[in-house]
Amino acid sequence: MQPPRQPFWTRSRIRSAIIQVGFVALLAFFVHFLLSNTMTNLARQGIASGFGFLENRAGFDIAISFLDFGRNDTYMRAFWTAVVNTLVLSVLGIALATVIGFMIGLARVSPNWLISRLAAVYIETFRNIPLLLQLFFWYFAILRPLPGPRDSLDLAGIVFLSNRGLYLPKPLLDAGAQLGLAALGLGLVIALVMARRARRYRAATGQPRRVAHWWFLGLVVLPSSVWLATGARLDMSMPELQGFNFRGGMVVLPEMLAAILGLSIYIAAAVGEIVRAGIQGIDHGQTEAAQAMGHTRGQIMRYVVIPQAMRIIIPPLTTQYQSLAKNTSLASAIAFPEIISIIAGTTMTQTGQAVETIALAMLFYLTVSLFIAAVMNFFNWRVTRLSF
Repeated sequence: MQPPRQPFWTRSRIRSAIIQVGFVALLAFFVHFLLSNTMTNLARQGIASGFGFLENRAGFDIAISFLDFGRNDTYMRAFWTAVVNTLVLSVLGIALATVIGFMIGLARVSPNWLISRLAAVYIETFRNIPLLLQLFFWYFAILRPLPGPRDSLDLAGIVFLSNRGLYLPKPLLDAGAQLGLAALGLGLVIALVMARRARRYRAATGQPRRVAHWWFLGLVVLPSSVWLATGARLDMSMPELQGFNFRGGMVVLPEMLAAILGLSIYIAAAVGEIVRAGIQGIDHGQTEAAQAMGHTRGQIMRYVVIPQAMRIIIPPLTTQYQSLAKNTSLASAIAFPEIISIIAGTTMTQTGQAVETIALAMLFYLTVSLFIAAVMNFFNWRVTRLSF
């Protein structure tokens, strides 16, 4: 006698599919309810909705802008200016935090007692003070009280630091110099590709392959040839005190300088602890074996410990990079014009488009965080694949 057939909705795969479809339908209904309710309330209060306001005249200036922007430009131009400002701050902060963090992490595992303790003090101090307070400290306690341009701090007569900002020489590149710079980048790519091929050849055969000549050709011969062929010329615009301020060169305003210092030093403390944990997570027997083979401490750290520690370091490092990118929003507290200050602040106040401006800011941070995660996951995949 055959057993009774099982109802199709009781099968595990069918039941799982039904539950998932039901959850998606419920989520779609909830999102539709929120959107329709929001649009109804906005219409009842006479508040316009939509993104048409982005084509209107902004009517305000932006003190720090990496794009040309004036008060007659549109809100859309202001949005892209805020995006570029935030991205520049994020990239500079991540780069500086990485350098400082790795130095602190290496110092943390140093056999020198004093260096190790100083690194520990740095980590415990900066990661336990709120970031907003650190931004206030750098801006209001360090940079704002600096002397004026006439009494600015002078470094070799070419770099000046005052309460107006950090003044640096500015390179002026003609067309030939720009081509030479592009040739330098191309040469660097060629040298890196050849170095990678040499590493693969050594891993496959055990025989070394020289690549020094590729580095020389890529970084010296190629850009020098382009430079001489085009008659390139490199000039420098030097900052000079004229009247009550400096003229010429380029300036990093105090708001941006304080934001870079605050973000990078704060995140570097966490990066340093991540690096320490990654290094100490490698089995000590491998370092002992490398010492027995006659390798120096620097060689052991470079060729044995760090490559394996990267598998431990990269995942939490991704979170810190995302945290730094999102924490750029705090820079609005010291008047740095980033996405929150310009879009969720000035633009929302002038237009009343709260939903749209907040949505733009949220979409920007979501996109940046997902991009950082994608890049770091790819890097982690490469490191993990090469480690086995």
